[in-house]
Amino acid sequence: MRGDGDGWATGPDGSRHWGKHGAAGLLLRAPLPDETPAVLLQHRAVWSHQGGTWALPGGARDSHESTTHAAVREAHEEAGIESAAIRVRTEVVTMKAASGWSYTTVIADAERPLPTVANGESTELRWVRETDVAGLPLHPGFEAGWPQLRTTEVRLLLDRHDVLGERGALAQLSKALPRTLHLPDGTYGWLPRVEVLEALDAVGRLAEPAGHGTTLGTVTAVVTTDPDLIEQLPATVVVLPPATALDWLDQP
Repeated sequence: MRGDGDGWATGPDGSRHWGKHGAAGLLLRAPLPDETPAVLLQHRAVWSHQGGTWALPGGARDSHESTTHAAVREAHEEAGIESAAIRVRTEVVTMKAASGWSYTTVIADAERPLPTVANGESTELRWVRETDVAGLPLHPGFEAGWPQLRTTEVRLLLDRHDVLGERGALAQLSKALPRTLHLPDGTYGWLPRVEVLEALDAVGRLAEPAGHGTTLGTVTAVVTTDPDLIEQLPATVVVLPPATALDWLDQP
């Protein structure tokens, strides 16, 4: 069914972008068996705009839609992804044009790589290890936005007293935690697991190997409000408030 967003937005310089009301795409991540992230990519049909390149499932936003609704709808139409199987984390505008047109990337996670069903707009749908994405022939718009969208693995340590003292067990939090985390500096992190620490052993624990890692390195984040602990932490450690983790328990 053709929506009212289908069509070109033309800028003052004559440049054209698909989507009268802008466009949106879904960046869906899921953990591979080794807990590193994979991204669902679409190999665009040769007849489509920038055909033959790899990009996110996405398309034009209709006038009545939010960007999140548009991205999730397009992922269902183009890849057979059911909205109930994913958790939307955040969204970010990754491209703007002089015409007022914009492209919004909606970031979501799934518990595992989901089966896909391609429509006529796709030559192939593939779960691609995140570290391999840049090696594919990417759609120019996606290629330009990818550096700000890719994740760095996060080693997340929770202060037991601050986070777990009143709100349940680690298993509950591990089940609820996001996989993709928007970090305070505006970048994105990938959480394969959480670790619990006592304030007194924090500095020693931070010296231990982080386990899995990506070629982009690993960020260490500590969830605590303990001023003595915060004072001892290296400057490279990201400090997050307990509300960051407790909010995960309140998400549907």
